[in-house]
Amino acid sequence: MPPFQPITSRENPLCKQIVKLLRSSRFRRETGMTVLEGLRLCVDAARSGARFPALVVSRRLASDPEIDLLAAAADACYLLDDELFARLADTVSPQGVLCLLRLPQTAFSLRAGGYYLALERVQDPSNLGAMSRTAEALGLDGLLLSDDTCDPFAPKSLRASMGALLRLPVCCPPDFYAALEAAPVPVYACVAQAAQPVTAADFSRGAIACIGNEANGLSDRVKTLADARVTVPMAGRAESLNAAAAAAIVLWEMVRGRS
Repeated sequence: MPPFQPITSRENPLCKQIVKLLRSSRFRRETGMTVLEGLRLCVDAARSGARFPALVVSRRLASDPEIDLLAAAADACYLLDDELFARLADTVSPQGVLCLLRLPQTAFSLRAGGYYLALERVQDPSNLGAMSRTAEALGLDGLLLSDDTCDPFAPKSLRASMGALLRLPVCCPPDFYAALEAAPVPVYACVAQAAQPVTAADFSRGAIACIGNEANGLSDRVKTLADARVTVPMAGRAESLNAAAAAAIVLWEMVRGRS
């Protein structure tokens, strides 16, 4: 286990790097790094085999037994006063631990008979995190993201996913639409109206469920290239569901008969 090195100034190069990683998706892509914040998220990553280029801990959390686990998975460990840690952190009430993490690979091949979730222009990291958490829980084979969907490795996305975005295969293909058109499984556009009920769809050959932007739904391009359109039947006066709620229902219907 490396010794803990004290940091006393926000002008420290590591502190500056952390702040930039928290704020900039471009910097995360350029450096191939992101920040995990929170004890549970960091511990889950360590238990899944992750190694951390740096572990940063506040003094009040330094004696927590699980810090030893994190330190054993870190190349370097740093100790900050609580006030300085709070100035770095991305959360309102920081727990006192964050880790630098190398970004996972974001490429995989779609396979015949597989089950996938594709997200087009989803903008809310909380929605992205919630949908990825559902996808992992239901055993999906991967997640496809359009390039204008929010960053899956932003700290807020990772926290909302409870680490699912680090464990579920995630693909950000160079051409999202070409990837859907070439998919070896049927593509289903999830829409609010003018579609067959999701309960009537045949998902036995595998599927890609496409969920769109929170305000505007899927683009006409996805609706056109899809093999079918499905909707969640609703009673009352509701016109649509939250994207994460709709995804949960559709994904459950997709996989509930999976052998």
